[in-house]
Amino acid sequence: MQRLTWLALAAACAASSARAATNDEPRFWGDAWRGWHFYEEPVPEAEPPRSAPPKPIRPPPASQPPRRDPRPAELVELERLRQRVEDLRGIAVMRPTEANVRRYMELEAKVVAQASTFADVAQRVAWTTPELDPSLQGRPVNAKALEVFEAQQLGERSRSITELGRDHVLLFFFRGDCPYCHAFAPTLEAFQGRHGIRVEAISLDGGSLPGFAAARRDNGTATALRVTQVPAVYLAQPFTGRIVPIGFGVLSESQLLERISAAAAPAFEAIVPSAVRQLGSP
Repeated sequence: MQRLTWLALAAACAASSARAATNDEPRFWGDAWRGWHFYEEPVPEAEPPRSAPPKPIRPPPASQPPRRDPRPAELVELERLRQRVEDLRGIAVMRPTEANVRRYMELEAKVVAQASTFADVAQRVAWTTPELDPSLQGRPVNAKALEVFEAQQLGERSRSITELGRDHVLLFFFRGDCPYCHAFAPTLEAFQGRHGIRVEAISLDGGSLPGFAAARRDNGTATALRVTQVPAVYLAQPFTGRIVPIGFGVLSESQLLERISAAAAPAFEAIVPSAVRQLGSP
């Protein structure tokens, strides 16, 4: 009898377990393996998804006025014309059809005509404005005015060289077998007599020249100055040892005047500092 009671109780537990397995909600006796002393947090309920906040509707941007080129309108037009010429030239070069070449040449002719108009206006402005007339600045281009200019320059340079002759001399390096030295000697001799500046003739080979009987042989000055080309003329200031080359080869009197005046100017050393040498008294 007792045995039947235990069998009935076991069958009842099995049936209860089967019903718990088919039920969605677990029963506390379904997991008896945990024991009776445990606590479990309740399962949180799922929150409904939050909808994203609506984006604010921005008004469309107000239409901005087109930017204005700060340059003058003429410069803008010139830039467009220059670009147009370049474009048409490139097209004509890469595809030299009659139409492309003609189109480029027509535009180029317009540009040349515009430049010619500018030149004409500039010429008339120069005629009526003396300070803008290039023919009145520096060396004249008119033949008659050029004669007056050269005569004036000759007189001024001659006077300045006469002043230089007080403490300057010309060093004339030559060779007795040099035909160019013989051809240049008379010009240099006449220059000495006309402008009053003494010429010291120095022979590199011990030879002589007509008109310079007192020529002396080089004592090392030519070597110090690295004279390799004759005839050679230097302007020297003996008491300071300052020596400046004037020229090499056969020179005319006008060339001597111009170059000596330029070499004596204070600005010469600033322009060509390497040309000025400092040596002992020659």
